[in-house]
Amino acid sequence: MSKTWFEWHDLYETDARLQQRLAIVREYISTSLTHSPPGVIQLVSACAGDGRDVLGALPSHPRAKDVQARLVELNPQLVERGRITLESTPPFNQQIELVNGDATSSNAYIGAVPADVVLVCGIFGNLADEVALRQLIGNLKFLAKSGAFVLWTRGHTQGVAYSEVVRQQFREANFEEVDFRLTATGDMGVGLHRFWGETAPLPENYTLFVFSGTPEKAR
Repeated sequence: MSKTWFEWHDLYETDARLQQRLAIVREYISTSLTHSPPGVIQLVSACAGDGRDVLGALPSHPRAKDVQARLVELNPQLVERGRITLESTPPFNQQIELVNGDATSSNAYIGAVPADVVLVCGIFGNLADEVALRQLIGNLKFLAKSGAFVLWTRGHTQGVAYSEVVRQQFREANFEEVDFRLTATGDMGVGLHRFWGETAPLPENYTLFVFSGTPEKAR
């Protein structure tokens, strides 16, 4: 059982569900880049870990040179591992910031939003309840441009298809579902939505969500 988030991320080397989830997320990142408007593509990722989803998707994409990204992660070991990878993949080390910071705080995104692509992967299963989920989805208006792509993940536990709850919440918030897929294991959902609402100015010192999960109970 993982005691730290750094140890939890090592499960990507052995856990089929996480490997399948990662592959779908990378595919959805590629789709988002392909269909973003011409010019600079601003990307932000909350609770980004070591950035392996973004860093794995960019090198082979024809619009990689257009991307400017900020990846926010609280665990310093994960940030360091991601930076080592980043330094070995120029020119992306000039385009991507991997920031050791609190992704729950609006201050972490100052100067990087509104974005064309927003990743909130690995977060929804670490929220307290549906009220917290609704709050976070509502707060995406502070991070996303109108027309932005939003990528998310949600695992299933004890036979409960929590990803269907997430999809319903996005529908109620007037997001367009672009695609949704379950991993081959059938217990992890990955979604790609599009935000067509009005972007709101990013407030300072504002809590976008409360991350209440632990690596021992990651869902």
